[in-house]
Amino acid sequence: MELAVVLYQLTKEFPADERYGLTSQLRRAGVSVASNIAEGHSRLSTGEYKHFLGMARGSNSEIQTQLILAATLGFGDPIHIAKAEGLAREVAKMLDSLIHKL
Repeated sequence: MELAVVLYQLTKEFPADERYGLTSQLRRAGVSVASNIAEGHSRLSTGEYKHFLGMARGSNSEIQTQLILAATLGFGDPIHIAKAEGLAREVAKMLDSLIHKL
C-alpha cells in the first residue's frame, strides 16, 4: 500500500501530457501490486495465492522499469523517485520471500 501511495504522490509531479501515459501506468501498476496480494490471500488454495503473488511480482517489475524511464526522462523529483525505487526493491524482496515460503 505504501508503494502505491508514494507512486500517486510522485506522479502528481509528472507533466500533464503524461496523464494517460507513464502517470497512468505507474499508478495502475502500484494499485495492482497491493490488489493482487490481497486477492491472492483471500483465495482458497496456496496455488492460487502463489499465482496472484506472481502477478504482483510482475506489476512490481513494471514499476521498477517505469521508474527508470521516468528518471531518464527527468520526470518527478529525483528524491521521490529514489524513495519509490527503494520501496519497489523492498516489495520485490518481500514477494520473493513469501513465494518461496509457500
